[in-house]
Amino acid sequence: MKKLKIAYVGFGKSTNRYHIPYLKMRDNFEIARVVTPTLMKNPEAQLALEKTGTLFSTDIQDIISDHTIDLVVVVTPAQSHFSLAKQLLQAGKNVLLDKPAVEKLSEMQALVSIANEANLFFMPFQNRRFDSDFLTVKKVIETGYLGRVIDIQVHMDHFRADDTIVTGSNFEGAFYGHGVHLVDQMVSLFGSPEKVQYDIRSTRQPLSTVDDHFAVDLFYPNQLKASVHVTESALVPYPKWLIQGTKGTFIKQDVDQQENDLKAGIMPGTSGFGEDSPQAYGHLTYLNQNGDRIEKYIPSESGDYGRIYDTAYETLVNGADKLITDAQMLRVIEILEGGFENG
Repeated sequence: MKKLKIAYVGFGKSTNRYHIPYLKMRDNFEIARVVTPTLMKNPEAQLALEKTGTLFSTDIQDIISDHTIDLVVVVTPAQSHFSLAKQLLQAGKNVLLDKPAVEKLSEMQALVSIANEANLFFMPFQNRRFDSDFLTVKKVIETGYLGRVIDIQVHMDHFRADDTIVTGSNFEGAFYGHGVHLVDQMVSLFGSPEKVQYDIRSTRQPLSTVDDHFAVDLFYPNQLKASVHVTESALVPYPKWLIQGTKGTFIKQDVDQQENDLKAGIMPGTSGFGEDSPQAYGHLTYLNQNGDRIEKYIPSESGDYGRIYDTAYETLVNGADKLITDAQMLRVIEILEGGFENG
């Protein structure tokens, strides 16, 4: 079995929470290098990796000049994503780019073009395609319980009271930060929408220039509307998922548990990691072939953010199609950028 040699650019919270714990569960990857602006900022994590042979440095040229590296994963502040990804692709490196990948469609087009011309792997890190709740929703839709889906809502609601005036770019707001995942989930389920309508606001402090609230509707053929919502002002949140079809309804109240476990220091491989309790299962109501009303709870699928690495491995080693197509990644950024084109 071929081992892929991974290099990370960035060694902050995201790298150590959403990336490395999942690689530790897989024996077909080796973390060969890490480039970070500040060495020993997280000494415990750095020393643990150095014991396994990982080389740390502060210069990205160390990755560029290392011809044994199979894949570079960029996990840095979003404003640096485009320039770093472009530099790495132009140097002949395969790149997995953390979210939000870039701000502008033109930037994504440029990166896709460079990668394709050089026959390189390039893909955004859309780990929430492997949220347990999303995988469960996908299964429920595919089984046909709901009939033809006509309305699907997904919410990422919090209550984080804060009246601080926040100024910055659109790239720093909730629509880019959270919407990138939710829009990608809808695009992966239903394809490219025909029309998009936006409601993007700063609700906690109206003088802020950075959004913290959005409700965006994606319209598809056959009278399907997919709505993605985020707010920081929901003391009582909506259900995470609410789906209405011509033959049924599915409601899932709670979010994927992986992130909660990771924040609590519970790592992948631990018994019960990321698992829903039966009380958190989604509730399905549908009409069977006899027209009888049936209600049941659907056990949650197993989520695993590391599966995005599995798909990258299959593409790089076995020639499989990429999990996220170029058309999908371009359309997602186009939708995000479109939310601010008039402002």
